[in-house]
Amino acid sequence: MRKLILTLFVGCAAYANACTNFIVGKGASADGSVICTYNADDYGMFQSLCHYPAAKHAPGEMRRVVDWDTNKYHGDIPEAAETYNVIGNINEYQVTIGETTYGGREEMVDSTGILDYGSLIYIALQRSKTAREAISVMTTLVETYGYNSEGETFTICDPNEAWIMEMMGMGPGSKSAVWVALRIPDDAICAHANQSRITKFDMKDKKNVLFSKNVVKYAKKMGWFSGKDADFSWNEAYAKPDFSGRRYCEARVWSFFNHFSNDMNRYLPYAMGKGEYDEPMPLWIVPNHKVTVKEIMACMRDHYEGTPFALDGNIGGGIWQMPYRPTPLSFELDGKKYFNERPTSTQQTGFSYVSQMRSWLPREIGGLMWWGNDDGNMVAYTPIYCSMTKRPECYNTPGADELNFSDKNAFWVCNWVSNMVYPRYSLLFPALEQVRDSLENNYFDETPKVEQAAGMLYDSDPQKAVQLLNAYSVEKAQQMLKRWKALATYLIVKYNDMIARPEENGHFTRDKYGLGSRPKRPGYPEEFKRALINQTGDKYLCPEE
Repeated sequence: MRKLILTLFVGCAAYANACTNFIVGKGASADGSVICTYNADDYGMFQSLCHYPAAKHAPGEMRRVVDWDTNKYHGDIPEAAETYNVIGNINEYQVTIGETTYGGREEMVDSTGILDYGSLIYIALQRSKTAREAISVMTTLVETYGYNSEGETFTICDPNEAWIMEMMGMGPGSKSAVWVALRIPDDAICAHANQSRITKFDMKDKKNVLFSKNVVKYAKKMGWFSGKDADFSWNEAYAKPDFSGRRYCEARVWSFFNHFSNDMNRYLPYAMGKGEYDEPMPLWIVPNHKVTVKEIMACMRDHYEGTPFALDGNIGGGIWQMPYRPTPLSFELDGKKYFNERPTSTQQTGFSYVSQMRSWLPREIGGLMWWGNDDGNMVAYTPIYCSMTKRPECYNTPGADELNFSDKNAFWVCNWVSNMVYPRYSLLFPALEQVRDSLENNYFDETPKVEQAAGMLYDSDPQKAVQLLNAYSVEKAQQMLKRWKALATYLIVKYNDMIARPEENGHFTRDKYGLGSRPKRPGYPEEFKRALINQTGDKYLCPEE
């Protein structure tokens, strides 16, 4: 997402953005879906659920390109004769595209290019029926009109294939780009998180490896590589991992792999950024069991729990041990520089999704994006079908933006709740988690039934099947908003002024005179008591009576 200043080799610490993508091949998933995810992270970012309706375009019609991050006009390109329906980051053919920015070499940025990474994603979704076609569209566009963004890693998937592609410009005025795309094996999982991950690649494997003709030639021309073409490593030449790229970024990949592997300890030194010659992680791994959508959702909510990167057990989490840290990621004290861990789940997420692409269903039913409008840990993902043409009001609220609150808007209501929970995490989060999981379990129970009904309609009337799915998705999103507003009011009553009001059978209790029952006072958790006394000694020790 959005850009800040670059250094020669940029790790993710230099960025306002720090997005995360997970990818699951169809042979690695429990139900045969291709699955991919996206946490779209940026400080203060407000995003709605976007929609581009299918359309026909006349010869000579042009498309205005406006930078997705800055809203700056870049230029115009010819419109395609036909464009497809896009809802969020999935289109009507189940093609899904996500991204993470890694930066790379500053001198490769082309400020004269027309296509930024965000515009490129949504234009490709409107013009592609498969992941391979999306790669062709994206690379042809940047090689024609230029690429006006930093180094980017894209996730590009359809119901049959999952791809990872990395792309960079070729310097000011070049109006071109270098890129490489690799197909992820069907039985594998992959991830990227703001650090370039592609190293060497088999240039002879035309079926599973695609790349620009100048990918090695340009690096040689610039003096960044001098060996044999077969030894060329993309990120060694263009975006070599430094400490921040490993500890802030690759550590998120490590944690994802660690959920599905028994062999990740060997890569701990690399993910911790401790040594120059540590063994780097593979681009993908074969998981130790078939992966479910619910497991992937849990990974999107990960804070390194149970690993050496875990954020609990120190004063940084505050009294109630929130697994979040204030930004920026690094800070200075007494002339020394320190850092915070950066987990997958973060407070600056604008939207989050888990996308399923299912080849055995009609395409209008098969594409299912589980979508949330805040930190993935703090939302209930609601079902959004790829064929939707009508958005829920809560995900597309007139008048709501980053400076205008609306209680009809999911982003603002979810942030209202999450910002109550963050500073009192261990005290308040269990209530949120219960509501979140109850809603999602309901969706997982109901969705197959709705899809079955849509499937029965599909053969005789596809449009009615689409309408059924659309109505269901809108209903569930609005239901979530209503339940989240109730959660907000519950939390303020229950935990007002750092107390906890008693409940019985889901209702706050009263005393025999009709007043609210005396509240409980939780006080400090045990770990914080010890941390406080270790810091203050006998300063607050009560005298013996």
